[in-house]
This record gives sequence, structure tokens and C-alpha cells, in this order.
Amino acid sequence: MNTATPDAVGIAHRYIALWNETDAARRQQMLEAGWAPDALYVDPVMQASGRDAISALVGAVHQRYPGFRFALTGKADAHGDHVRFSWTLGPSGAADLIQGTDFAQLEAGKLQSVTGFLDKVPVGA
Repeated sequence: MNTATPDAVGIAHRYIALWNETDAARRQQMLEAGWAPDALYVDPVMQASGRDAISALVGAVHQRYPGFRFALTGKADAHGDHVRFSWTLGPSGAADLIQGTDFAQLEAGKLQSVTGFLDKVPVGA
């Protein structure tokens, strides 16, 4: 276990930037820089293992919610190799529709696994 506290705010900002990236090539670069090759993402409605699958999952969110943007909310924090932060998702310039909280585990400074929880989801979303 790494005893140094990670930069929770920086990690959270880079994570949100990845989810907002619509260009697949740029998204892949971001994944290579910040995620382990065998990283795992899971939430109540989707999951992906590995950088390529995570990129495809993010792309699918952009297809389902075109023009929507993720934003951080609250304060990101860290404990050991774990980071937690909350986010919102909604149309650009409008109130959020979806809210969630993600818990990430780091390995050698890169995201190894992310478990997402959906805190607010409107019916039909």
C-alpha cells in the first residue's frame, strides 16, 4: 500500500476530462496516461475492463447523451491509494440530470479500478 496521499483533486479533474472527451484518439491518450492497462470500471448499469473497453464505454455515453457534460461537485478526497469524488451530468448550460459518486483505487499512481454509484437518475435516463 502506498502511504502517500494522491492528488485527489487532480485525479478527479483528469477523470472528468476523460468522460467529457469526444475524440476517441485523444481519449485513448488520456487513458494511457492515467489508467492501468487492465483497469476496471463498473457502475450499476455498465462495466468495462481494459483501456479500449473503457474508451468505448465513454463513447457510448456520448452517443446516448449528446451534448451532455460531466462536472465535479463537492470536494474530492483521498485515503491511501483510494480516491472519491462526486459528479453531475447534464446538458451544457442547463441543470444536471444525473449525479453520482465514484470510488477509485490507484496502482502506481494510475487508476486501477473505479466503482461508480448513481445518486440521482431521472426515470427513463
